[in-house]
Amino acid sequence: MRILIAEDDQNFRTLIAEVLEQAGHTPMPENNGKLAWERLQREGADMLVTDINMPEMDGFQLLARIRASDRYQAIPVMMLTIRAFAEDQVAGYDTGADDYLTKPFDIAVFVARINVLERRIIKRKGS
Repeated sequence: MRILIAEDDQNFRTLIAEVLEQAGHTPMPENNGKLAWERLQREGADMLVTDINMPEMDGFQLLARIRASDRYQAIPVMMLTIRAFAEDQVAGYDTGADDYLTKPFDIAVFVARINVLERRIIKRKGS
């Protein structure tokens, strides 16, 4: 799976990319929502993992754009963020997130949740 990553923190972006690569995926890292949106338009992706707090375009804005797009509205999106309050999680799901995971996170849980989203894609393509 080609997984677009929108994360402004270099350490987390590198960690996420390495974990996804080790799990057999192709990471597509970008350091903010605007660059991620532009890359999605150019290259497409199978899934998105996005932080919320980023410069230029935050994760909520990126997610709203994706859900408003005829071309990309069905792409699975995981929000991966330090914002752990219930209202942030509800806002993420209300905006259209398929999953929401808070930092710090357990790598095995992250990969398992990515695999769940991948199974949804495979199931949808098979229908």
